[in-house]
Amino acid sequence: MHKDKISNKNKVYFNKKGQVTIFIIIALVIVILAVLAYLFVPRIIKSIRGLEENPNQFIQGCLQEEFETIVEKISLQGGSLNPEHYYMYNDSSIEYLCYTNQYYLTCVVQQPLLKQHIENEIAIALKDKIDSCFESLDEEFTSQGYEVSLTKGTYDIELLPKRIIVKTNSNLALNKEATERFVAMQIIFNNNLYELTSIANSIINSEATIGSAETTVYMTYYKDLKVEKYKQSDGTTIYILTDRNTEDKFQFASRSVAWPSVY
Repeated sequence: MHKDKISNKNKVYFNKKGQVTIFIIIALVIVILAVLAYLFVPRIIKSIRGLEENPNQFIQGCLQEEFETIVEKISLQGGSLNPEHYYMYNDSSIEYLCYTNQYYLTCVVQQPLLKQHIENEIAIALKDKIDSCFESLDEEFTSQGYEVSLTKGTYDIELLPKRIIVKTNSNLALNKEATERFVAMQIIFNNNLYELTSIANSIINSEATIGSAETTVYMTYYKDLKVEKYKQSDGTTIYILTDRNTEDKFQFASRSVAWPSVY
């Protein structure tokens, strides 16, 4: 009986000692977490706020939807927002990038500087939206307590491999506790219109030289590319270039070495 009492007392002692040890461990964990929060949470918050307050990110978010709509429309219409010389195909006005109204003759290239033409078309279409986004930026940062100094400048669009860049030489200064200056801002959008335009140029050159282009050659060389070619009754050919990964398209019309219809 005496031994049992001693054994029970030892159990109680070890139970209490174990509980104390657990409490000490929990307390240490709480202290460590508090120290980590003190050291790193302000940095994380500052980093997140820095992203939200980045003018480039603000302008990009403001432009994104309008930009995508404009680029898609231009791409489906042969590179022009409002084509003047076009062929109606599936309810789209598709511009002729190479054309002749004669039979049996090869076509003449209509847009010899296609890349530059598309850049200019996007720039014209985005003008009002860009101005509006800079006005919204001014209002947004002013509401956050910044003193905003904005001098609007000109802007350009540049097609580059796998991206389209909106370049502006507007000058922006944000002042709260310190002054941050942003000069020659660049907004980058992921897009492969540059690649599709380059392939379109190659096809146009073939149309102007020999009157046609072999589509399988391009699909053999560019594994992610689909090239469709549809001949119309008046001798017009519709080319549709599609990126298999993104489903981005560029389509255009050509009329070269046309044969008269036989009735």
